[in-house]
Amino acid sequence: MRKLFLGFIQIHILHHAKIDPIYGMWMLEELEHHGYNMSAGTLYPVLHTMEKEGLLHREDRLVDGKIREYYTTTLLGAEVLDEARKKAYELFKEIKG
Repeated sequence: MRKLFLGFIQIHILHHAKIDPIYGMWMLEELEHHGYNMSAGTLYPVLHTMEKEGLLHREDRLVDGKIREYYTTTLLGAEVLDEARKKAYELFKEIKG
């Protein structure tokens, strides 16, 4: 189940990072709002992996004297998100029954 939900979480990350830059703590709160209870120790490796895979771009910003990592969706990430949306929609139509 963890692997399945991680895919949903990655799609959710790409969605929000396409709209506006996101940072980890904000994303944790957003995911919690949708029923995902995950720790920073789980989320940050996901963000870093998505960055390494070219799906997210990271920009470090100084906020209140601390460096905060902001992420935005790359062109590749946007393409993956569009494809994931299509596949998720087709799957949902089939299983909603």
